[in-house]
Amino acid sequence: MKSLDDLKKIRDNAQKKVTMRGKNDGIRVLVGMATCGISAGARPVMNRFVEIVDKQDLENVTITPVGCIGECAIEPIVEVLIDDKRTTYCKVDVDGVDRIIKEHIIGGKVVDDYVIGKYRI
Repeated sequence: MKSLDDLKKIRDNAQKKVTMRGKNDGIRVLVGMATCGISAGARPVMNRFVEIVDKQDLENVTITPVGCIGECAIEPIVEVLIDDKRTTYCKVDVDGVDRIIKEHIIGGKVVDDYVIGKYRI
C-alpha cells in the first residue's frame, strides 16, 4: 500500500465482498461452512463462488456461508435457491462451482452430476 487511493481500493473491494454475501434478493447460494464442510473442502468452494460472481459481475447472486446442513458424509454441500426452488448439491469441488454457475445459475439447468439424489449415504 503506497497511497490513500490504494487503501480506498482495498476498502471498496472488501465492501463489495461483504455486500455480495449479504443480499437476500435474487439467486441465493448457501455454502455449508461448518467444521465438517470446511474439512471436506468447502473453503475453496466458497472462495471460487465469490471469485466468479465478482468477476462476472453477477449482481443478482448472493453467496452466503451457513452452518451445518446435516449430511457430513456428502460435504461440501451447496444449496442454490432460485425463486421458490431449492437445489441441493453435494460433494461439490472447485470444478463443480464453475459448472453450477455456468449451467444452473446462468443457464437455468440443474447440474445433475452434483445433485444430492445421485449419492447414497
